[in-house]
Amino acid sequence: MRLPSATTRGKNKARQAAKGRGVAAVARAGFVGRGVLYLLIGALALRIAFSDGGGRQADRGGALAEIAEKPFGNILLWLLGAALAGMALWRLSEVCFGQAGPDGDKASKRALAGARCVFYGFVSYSILAYAAGDKGSGSGESDRQTQDATAKVLDWPAGQWIVAAAGAGVVGAGLWIAGRALMRKFRDRLRLSEMSQHQRRGVDILGIAGGTARGVVFGVAGGFAVTAALQHEPGEAKGMDNTLRSFADTTGGPWLLALIALGLATFGLFSWANARWRKF
Repeated sequence: MRLPSATTRGKNKARQAAKGRGVAAVARAGFVGRGVLYLLIGALALRIAFSDGGGRQADRGGALAEIAEKPFGNILLWLLGAALAGMALWRLSEVCFGQAGPDGDKASKRALAGARCVFYGFVSYSILAYAAGDKGSGSGESDRQTQDATAKVLDWPAGQWIVAAAGAGVVGAGLWIAGRALMRKFRDRLRLSEMSQHQRRGVDILGIAGGTARGVVFGVAGGFAVTAALQHEPGEAKGMDNTLRSFADTTGGPWLLALIALGLATFGLFSWANARWRKF
């Protein structure tokens, strides 16, 4: 009888570690950190809906500035950056060893996990850099970075097509996020058997409302990118803050922005529910 090779044993141990309590713990911390960001962004957007927002921008930089002003704010920023690094690490483990569930080894799911790993890695780095004194991720930075990046790409050969395709992709992602929320697909990744009936109902409300609001914001941001491409005007592209402010310019006025803001804050609470009941 042949014994498993050292390489096979090593792979099995690595897979067990990726599915173990350590990775689950850092993933839970990541969901808590994501929840904090969305709650703060939602609160800032709600403040902007009915006032000037106190000079804050409803984006990641605005949320970081809000935290930095609190007692022990810099320590909290380091903890938040570390938590989201844990989220990136968990997504990396999904790339290497697959996700939880029967279809977790599919190439498409691994690729999606890879994209999420890169995203959360970038967010974690920006928060840690901010905590270390680099204010380049400060309030309003998302709008400037979006417009600068759009301007550079528009100057490339076929740049308009690239920006338009990217914008259409973001619109598609927004529709996908909202659609999955409305169909309650998030239930597949939660340990529903551990919840009471009231808890399941509450998580459904958080998941539907929060996911739909998040999808709408993605979709609108993608639409602005498509407009920037068609008009060859990088100023039409908008980051998180200006995308949210655009809702106040509609016929719904500040009430529509307030509704979206509450939805984003709800997604923050839904992230905390994931930290409690997510399957890992």
